Amino acid sequence: MSAVDPGVRPPAVKEPESPVDTLHHAYENGRTHPLGATLDAGGVNFSLWSEHATGVEILLFQHHDDPEPYQTIKLDHKFNKTFQFWHCYVRGLRPGAYYAFRIDGPWDLANGQRFNRNKVIIDPYAKATNSRLWNRGEACGMGDNVTTSQRCVVVDQAYDWEGDEPLNRRMSETIIYEMHVGGFTKSPSAKVNHPGTFAGVVEKIPYLVELGVTAVELLPVFDFDPSEIDKPNPMGGANLTNYWGYSTVSFFAPHSRYCVSPRAGSHLKEFRDMVKALHKAGIEVILDVVFNHTSEGNQQGPTINFKGLGNSTYYYLWGGDHQYYMDYSGCGNTLNCNHPITEKMIIECLEWWHEEMHVDGFRFDEGSILSRGPDGAVLPYPPVLWHIELSEKLSDCKIIAEAWDAAGLYQIGYFPGFRWAEWNGMYRDAVRRFVRGDRGIVGMVASRIAGSADIYERTGRLSVNSINFITCHDGFTLNDLVSYNHKHNDANGEG
Repeated sequence: MSAVDPGVRPPAVKEPESPVDTLHHAYENGRTHPLGATLDAGGVNFSLWSEHATGVEILLFQHHDDPEPYQTIKLDHKFNKTFQFWHCYVRGLRPGAYYAFRIDGPWDLANGQRFNRNKVIIDPYAKATNSRLWNRGEACGMGDNVTTSQRCVVVDQAYDWEGDEPLNRRMSETIIYEMHVGGFTKSPSAKVNHPGTFAGVVEKIPYLVELGVTAVELLPVFDFDPSEIDKPNPMGGANLTNYWGYSTVSFFAPHSRYCVSPRAGSHLKEFRDMVKALHKAGIEVILDVVFNHTSEGNQQGPTINFKGLGNSTYYYLWGGDHQYYMDYSGCGNTLNCNHPITEKMIIECLEWWHEEMHVDGFRFDEGSILSRGPDGAVLPYPPVLWHIELSEKLSDCKIIAEAWDAAGLYQIGYFPGFRWAEWNGMYRDAVRRFVRGDRGIVGMVASRIAGSADIYERTGRLSVNSINFITCHDGFTLNDLVSYNHKHNDANGEG
């Protein structure tokens, strides 16, 4: 991918041809809320927010692999805009329709604006996406990428839960099993019909019950881009892939590659089927969520959604030059989580996954980033974290923080809020040192096993605020820890 020349403005986009008459949809003003695409008996209401956009177009596609839209609806700011919300009601659209947007506005890197009407962007509130034609490289340059863009899917959210509800088990009674949906049943040894999928997890529930775990904590299942790693495998030459999923494309959409039949709407059904089956077995579902950064990367990265909607709103930008991004995540950018509109999206996302998908809890990757303000300083009362803690809709939901970030902020025992549990990195480190045979740490290990009172009680918390773990997806397995003195991650070029 190539860097964007700040002095080059996007070239003009060819205006779409007249839509086919038989596929033409009438449309009207619409309403501001809810954000995203909302289906009813007559059609679909579209709404999105952008502070600085000067124009919005809705692109409608009949099939997921159509290179061009069959109808483009250009919104009129006099009728389809209220405050900073752009909205339109399109009659006759049904579940399975595909859509995306073009957004016009200033290209002004000095002020952090990266509007480019050439780029087809997806809805941040989409409940399903399709990347059949997606080419990440073509989303990075300045030219038009309609033929290789991602598309959103209009979905019917109706589902028969058969009386299912989140289990609401006490934290003190919780044993968490960290799981990667794609890897858990990928091996033939799993002996499942649908390896690497939500359905595959269902097939292995008897194994989880036998283990005695009470909750599965799923590595990211929000839609992500496996092709985002621009680095070859030194042992084979093929490009590495984003396997874990810690780089979100769409926060409301389950990852399509974990579905058996990722047709329109099956994303939601297959995920819900898994949750319902796990709940019947007495197992809670906790999601590992990544709100600290997105898949759009730095100034050389693609325009997928937020860069094209409001780059200066959604991201922390470098104070001296707003064409560059602050990178507290170690992944190229950092979401401006405490901006009111980003905070709104995060809260609505969590509440949706809890209420509509029956998720029991969330583990926040690099959660300390959510406590930072626009200048990077730690806020005494971070709005987004306190909103999560005090949300009535999330009141029976487990909330767990990875209480540090890639820029050195470490908040074990001090994470803002009192309901938050924390991954106790001090427990991990003490036990690892003990297993390795380090001297003089027996007292420390005893304190950790007894609940880390020295960490939590001094701030008025309880031992249940501590999530005790020894190994996780990051770093060495316990076996490797006691087997090697140096890293041997050769396949990822990190030997």
